[in-house]
Amino acid sequence: MAPIDDALAAINALEPGEKLVYQKIANQFGVDRLTLAQRHRGVQAPPQIKNLNQQKLTPQQEDELVTYIGELTARHIPPTREMIQNFASSVAKERVSESWVTRFINNYSIHLISKYSTGIDANHHNANSYQKYKLYFNLL
Repeated sequence: MAPIDDALAAINALEPGEKLVYQKIANQFGVDRLTLAQRHRGVQAPPQIKNLNQQKLTPQQEDELVTYIGELTARHIPPTREMIQNFASSVAKERVSESWVTRFINNYSIHLISKYSTGIDANHHNANSYQKYKLYFNLL
């Protein structure tokens, strides 16, 4: 257990009517007195819970988004940053910021594969013109 949890357990183990001195217990367990008092009174949530409440997506939703991005990439449709932002916004039911997308990509960079689409080669580009198509279909 973390020292703060041990200190809270010690406070809860006090007998009814026994004097509660936060500073004494904080010194005993090596924790900050204010943090101990706030946690005991329920004013401040533990950091893990606080962080979860501030997240736009749950870890499971983030994993599903990574899986979906992987499927798109496998089908040769790698999503842009804007597409990732739109996917996450629709799941979170609120707009996610550009910085959220950056943090998401950095956090899951091991699982996400960046691919650049290759340009059209010169032969296809030269053959791709309205006039040439028109002549072809007129000939048919």
